[in-house]
Amino acid sequence: MANAPQTTGELFKAKAVTEADIVAAVDAFMADPGTTAFLFGEGYRLDLAEAVRAHEWASVTTANEDATDHLKRAAVRTAILLARPEQG
Repeated sequence: MANAPQTTGELFKAKAVTEADIVAAVDAFMADPGTTAFLFGEGYRLDLAEAVRAHEWASVTTANEDATDHLKRAAVRTAILLARPEQG
């Protein structure tokens, strides 16, 4: 699948997405877990709610009332880095 969309993590490694973009995406999800359209990097869009919902660990962790904020943020960051944003 040479033409498959890149993950956010791959875009980060290619410097198309910055650390500040990733932090802002995590902050946006933490402020509103229903965030669907987050714009970042060089014209990329990601449905944050779907990215977290699609990642089992992030989905379970963010729903766990006993999970610390730090753990929830780490889970959300992982889900965002593994998601495949759309360009445009």
